[in-house]
Amino acid sequence: MTRLPILGAALLALALPLTAQADDLPFETAEAERLTLPQERVLDGRVEAVQRSTISAQTSGRVREIYVDVDDFVEEDELLLRISDVQQQARLSQAEGDLADARARFREARSEFERIREVFEQNVVSRSEFERAEAQLESARARLRSAEGRVDEAREQLGYTEVYAPYSGIVTERMVEVGESVSPGSPLLAGLSLDRLRVEVDVPQRLMPGLRDRREAEVILDSGERIAAENLTLFPYADPRSGTFRVRVNLPEDENNRGLFPGMFVKSAFVVDEVERLMVPQEAVAYRSEVIAVYVIDEQGRVRFRQVRTGREHDGMIEILGGLREGERVALDPVHAAIFMKEHQQVTR
Repeated sequence: MTRLPILGAALLALALPLTAQADDLPFETAEAERLTLPQERVLDGRVEAVQRSTISAQTSGRVREIYVDVDDFVEEDELLLRISDVQQQARLSQAEGDLADARARFREARSEFERIREVFEQNVVSRSEFERAEAQLESARARLRSAEGRVDEAREQLGYTEVYAPYSGIVTERMVEVGESVSPGSPLLAGLSLDRLRVEVDVPQRLMPGLRDRREAEVILDSGERIAAENLTLFPYADPRSGTFRVRVNLPEDENNRGLFPGMFVKSAFVVDEVERLMVPQEAVAYRSEVIAVYVIDEQGRVRFRQVRTGREHDGMIEILGGLREGERVALDPVHAAIFMKEHQQVTR
């Protein structure tokens, strides 16, 4: 059998067709298609803590010890501050003494009542004397209950001399110093928790109907990452000066908070409608310096490098604003598509 010389084989290869069917390409392709996407409006908002409070004194005395300062992190039920308890200890001791006296009188009245009841049943004493003993027993029981209440109150007042954290969080302000006198209602410390955050946004009136229907929003971080809202709280009235509605975007509980802190400004994206957009998979888009492009495969299987304009990303897809038509196929592997196109260009030279 006659063999072609090496040069002749090369010339034959150059003469072969330079196109291929899409199914024969060494990379996967996808079709540009129109998808229904949520239409968003992005507005500025401010991050705030759900749990923030000012701890006030609930008893009188002098501040004896302070264990925390501004920017300290505290755990729930951690001891924050002590108030002098001399008066509270004295009141508790007096209340406990009164309780002991009331118990003794109650036991005495009960014994007397039992004695009178026995002889009354034998018709030895009159009914009036029996009723008097019964009334004295009820009076002693009432005094006992009152004394027990005063003891509970005194113990509660003594407990107020030690101030504990109502939840885990950060101390944001300290209003007292050691040695200062405080009374019920005097502010002591302020703090907030980073465990639960929300974003407050003023939403224009025209966007509220769509927002009420869908109740969907995302908070956009500086990195571009998005946090889906757990739920929305819509205030039922508008600000009479600006005509905007206050909306709270409640974020899911997150231990690291993703870099959000109360007082920060962030952008929130609200879903107000639905629109159709031309989309392709994100992996189809190639970034070459300042050029954004895709590798388009025509009906003959030829690969072309085409610049496009892109929009927002959504669920692994990216919006194409210009440069591509619906139904056109694009390469899902720009690197291999570029190699394939370069090799075929060299063959045609």
